[in-house]
Order: sequence, then C-alpha cells, then structure tokens
Amino acid sequence: MSWESIAEKKRAALRDSIPSQWIIPSDILPPGDQADVTTFPKESGFFTEHELEITSTNAADILGKVASKEWTAVEVAEAFCKTAAVAHQLTNCLSETLFTSAIQQARDLDTYLATHGTTKGPFHGLPISIKDNFNITGVDSTVGFASLVNDPATYNSTLIDLLLGAGAVLYCKTNVPTAMMIAESVNNVFGRTVNPRNRKLTSGGSSGGEAALIAFGGSRIGVGTDIGGSLRIPAACTGIYTIRPSFGRFPNSMTRSGLAGQEAVLSVNGPMATTLDEVILWASTVVGQEPWLTDPKCLPIPWRTITPKPKLRFGVLYNDGIVTPTPPVVRALNETVAKLKRAGHEVVTWAPTEHKELLQTLSRMFVADGGKSVRKLLEPTGEPFRPEMRMYEDAEDCGVYEMWQLQLKRNELCKAYLDRWNRAGIDAILCPTTPYSTVEHGKFAYVGYTGVFNVLDYPAASFPCGVLTDKEVDGAYIEHTPLSDIDAQIQGDYSAESVHGMPVNLQLVGRRLEDENVLAMTDVILKAIASS
Repeated sequence: MSWESIAEKKRAALRDSIPSQWIIPSDILPPGDQADVTTFPKESGFFTEHELEITSTNAADILGKVASKEWTAVEVAEAFCKTAAVAHQLTNCLSETLFTSAIQQARDLDTYLATHGTTKGPFHGLPISIKDNFNITGVDSTVGFASLVNDPATYNSTLIDLLLGAGAVLYCKTNVPTAMMIAESVNNVFGRTVNPRNRKLTSGGSSGGEAALIAFGGSRIGVGTDIGGSLRIPAACTGIYTIRPSFGRFPNSMTRSGLAGQEAVLSVNGPMATTLDEVILWASTVVGQEPWLTDPKCLPIPWRTITPKPKLRFGVLYNDGIVTPTPPVVRALNETVAKLKRAGHEVVTWAPTEHKELLQTLSRMFVADGGKSVRKLLEPTGEPFRPEMRMYEDAEDCGVYEMWQLQLKRNELCKAYLDRWNRAGIDAILCPTTPYSTVEHGKFAYVGYTGVFNVLDYPAASFPCGVLTDKEVDGAYIEHTPLSDIDAQIQGDYSAESVHGMPVNLQLVGRRLEDENVLAMTDVILKAIASS
C-alpha cells in the first residue's frame, strides 16, 4: 500500500479504538476555532465529579488512596483512559490506546491487593502515559513512519518492564514528530498534535503528545525522551514540569529511535508532570528500583536526598549569543532574577562562550550519517521527507574520521565548559528553555537553548515560572539588532497577540549527574517566586 493508505488506516484504527461512550457528543464538542480546550473536562458535563476528582489528584495521593482501598485501581484507570480519549479528540495527542489492557492491569492489581493485603510495588495503580518510542510487546512504535505501522514490538523496553513490575498502569502511547527529530509533534502518519491551552499553537516536540495530554489533564505523570530538547521544549510550550536527566540515571535501553545507533549525543528519558513533586516522585521511584541491574548503561547511583544551601549562586544566561529570547521570555527571566535576589540568592551573568560551537557540533552529529537512518525508514513506502527535515534530506555522510574529530571537539568543549563553571563558583545556570513561550504551528525554528546541554550531558529542568504572556506589555521589540539571521526570523515571526495568556517556562541547569540538585534548586526558585 502507499504510505498515504497506510497512514489513513492507522488513524482510522486509532479512532475506532476509542469506546463509543467516550466519544464527545456533537452537541458539546468544542468548535474548531475554540483555542483553549483545557476547561472542557470541568465545564462540559461529560465527566462525573468523581472522575474529575481522580484526574485532578496528584500522583502521590492517588497511590495512597488506591493502597488504602479508598479508590480501586480500576476506577482510577477508567477515569484517566476516558480523559485521554477526550484529549485525543481535541488535540490529536495519542498514537496508541491501551485502554482494554490498562483496565485489565488495574483489575489484576485490585485482585493482588485484596489477596495479599499489600501493593504490588511503589507505582501500584498509578496510570502512566508513555511516549510512542517505548516498546510494548504487541504494540506499534512507529515514531511517525508509515513503514513502521503494523510492525508491533516483540519485546518491552527496559523501562516498561520496570514500570509494570512496580505496579504502574500503562494506558496510552503519545504522538511524536517524524523520527522524533522535529521541535513540533507532526508526522505523516498521525498528523499534528496541538496545544490544549491554545490549539492554534504548538505543543512542541518531540514529546509533544505527552505534553498536550498532561496539560489537558489526561495524565499526571508521563514519560518522554530528550536528545536536543524533546522533554524541555514541549514542557515549556504547555507550561508543565520536566527534567532532562544526565545519561545513565534512568533506563533507556530497548527503545526505538529514528537515529538508531547514534550515540555521539545520547538520548535520555525522563518524566513530564503536572507538578515538580510528581517529577521527583517518578525520578526517585524509578531509581529506587535499581535499574542498573537490567539496563547495562544505567549507573548504580541511588537517588539522593538534597538540602540546598540557604544561599545559592546562579549564573544567568540572558541570551546565547545567537537568538534573543522573545519579549515575554525576557520579562519572565528578569522577574525571576529579581525574586531570587530578594530571597537572598546571588546572581551573576553567565556568558554563552562555547554555545555556538556546541550547537554546530550537535547539528553535524545529528546528520553525520548523511540522513541514511531517516531515508531507510521512509523508502519502503515511498514516504517523503517532511519539510521540517530538510537538513536530513540534504545531509552528506561525514565519514568515520570526521566523526571522530567531531567527538574530540565535543570533549574539548565539555572540558572548557566545566572549567569555566568551576572558576565561576556557580551552583546552577538559569536561562530560557526556548526563545518562545510557545509559537504558532510551523514556526518553531530554534532549539539552541536546550541542545547545548545535551552535548554537555547536563541535567536540566524546565518549569513554569508563574509569568503569562501579556499582549499589552510583551509587544515586539521596537529597535532590535539581530544576533543572527535566525534571530531576525524569530523576531519577525513573533506575535504577542497570538501567544497572549500562555505560560512561560524557564530552564535550570546543573552539572552532570547532579540531577537531584537541579530538582531541589528548582524547588528553591519556585518558593522564591511564591514568596514574592
């Protein structure tokens, strides 16, 4: 079949997998031009009060209520399955529904609790959503390619086995861009995922399906991946929390990749959640399962309890020397810096000394195979390159020797960055996650603020800082000298009217393997914001 026919049948199968009782009735279906659909669950009357109570309860309390038998795992699973089904109808956020198996998992967990008088594991009865590239036996992991449709996995990813063993209920997989290498979640199979806070805007990528589902309220904790910003960018576009961990902290083996075998810049997975506490819950629980016993690349580092210093020293990256953040992001960063100073913390300016070279190195590594990995997945069905993937279509194979030189350059830059960090005596870097709060579909043009930290392998949290874009105060720059051609493009595209009311995320970065510190310091920043 043609790739178009394959994609059409896959989309139809996804639609048909939603139970009829969860299809939104036409008389309450939001019109296509309604931007914000996050209010639908509470305002539509389509959900019971109990379903709303379940999906609005934080993960720790859900676990407690299931363990105490106040709630059954089945009723929790059904509430999240229904909400995910509705979220998909409004945002196109899913790639697979696992509703039938999820409810059976929940039923088995209820039986286990009744029989043994104890929970199966630390995630007992908690629904967790999963990005499309995690393999689940018998389920597709298409990562946006028509050639991978109807090619179900014959094994579970290591993380999937860990989550199931800990008692989690896996109820859906979420949409990604082609090969997971576009900063917006759009592909030729499922189409485009939109932002539930404003459907005219992107939910980011590549974990954009996860971000849209969580921001809508259809998941409390989901799992995504990050090789150039794929956790942090969608978290920023939708105003939720995440951490891009250091490689080796969380298990990532046996997953599908659009650039399989590429390890010059390492992909990692991490949690995306409604709150910072839920990110910490996921991280500490997963590491507590000793994943290094099943993933050969996981490091045997237990999750550590961190008490931050009362006075922290933050290096602030106001711009990276290539792209100026758009006005709401500049305002958010400046306001957060002022609040940190009022809370007694020290703030110094952090220069983007190595950033341009780091990004050049990253870009060359991504296309070092001449685009062969992507092309080999497109060719079986005649599927074309999407326009967002022009750099892969036009790439030339760099060869082994040049690749080795790139890796030498990467190592030099990592050493220089660490030495400069140590000389400055900073605890963390505070900076934009992206130049945008979010942006209209097709206009996400720059991943530099995230990608540098993938090359460095530094842990980085993306978090909403309490600032909303305001068209009255965040107008376009009147006089702006572009730092680069891409800066000129981004500022020319910027529309305060289009992004009005959207949350702004910032990024906090720590040194390699100091993931616990990053989350603890993020909490310090949130408290400084709240106290102001």
